[in-house]
Amino acid sequence: MHQRLLNNTFAQKLAMIQNVMEKIAPQRAELLSHPLYAKIQTPEHLRVFLQHHVYAVWDFMSLLKALQRELTCTNLPWKPIGNPKTRYLINEIVLGEETDVDEEGNYMSHYEMYLLAMEQCGANTQTVEDFIGSVKTTEEVLNILKNSDLSPSVNNFLRFTFDLIAEGKPHKIASAFTFGREDLIPDMFTAILKNMQQDFPSLELKKLIYYFERHIEVDGDTHGPLAHKMIEELCGSDSKKWEEVTTVAKEALKARIDLWNGIEKEITHSLPV
Repeated sequence: MHQRLLNNTFAQKLAMIQNVMEKIAPQRAELLSHPLYAKIQTPEHLRVFLQHHVYAVWDFMSLLKALQRELTCTNLPWKPIGNPKTRYLINEIVLGEETDVDEEGNYMSHYEMYLLAMEQCGANTQTVEDFIGSVKTTEEVLNILKNSDLSPSVNNFLRFTFDLIAEGKPHKIASAFTFGREDLIPDMFTAILKNMQQDFPSLELKKLIYYFERHIEVDGDTHGPLAHKMIEELCGSDSKKWEEVTTVAKEALKARIDLWNGIEKEITHSLPV
């Protein structure tokens, strides 16, 4: 009887995840078929993309650490807070995202990998590094964004993320983290980059291709399933939480679509094709 109840509970949680995926399918389809991908045709186009997208790489890390802060003890003295299973799930993801290995076996975060990849292909990293260096708290991020020179699409994307972090509801943060991530997008960019490497042999893309391929491997094989389990644990049988997870997932995907729209506009209007 006990095993049957466990099996039923597992099936119910799996069904809830599948229900969320079905409800966000239109937003995912719009994102995965976005015209931006076809617009990235030159090294300069690629650099524009990287200089915008890097903020999404950074705020992904911020969502990650917000979850770790909410679900584990990050203060002293240490105390065993929260659900041990969610502690395990988030700490396992943090390990891989914050201290992964690059193509040479060096430990670093995915954000740091991305910066090095940008530098290798000639993209500007100073702007994003100056911005991140200027903020120390969530409140500072939101205040700086009010008068920031960042493009509107990047500004709005970051505002959505940090408003969510400031709200402090783990299941909502986990939804943006899980369903708002790049998911299948790295597959597309890996193909684009390999074509560009062939068309522009002087453009060094080794680190960037590794970043996207590593992203596919880690998210598909490990972090995606762990993140789904984390949402299942955070929501349980609470229908209101599941509704909020779905709403945030849609909003997160819409924010990324808007970011893609902004990058496409920048490429289309600012640079020769």
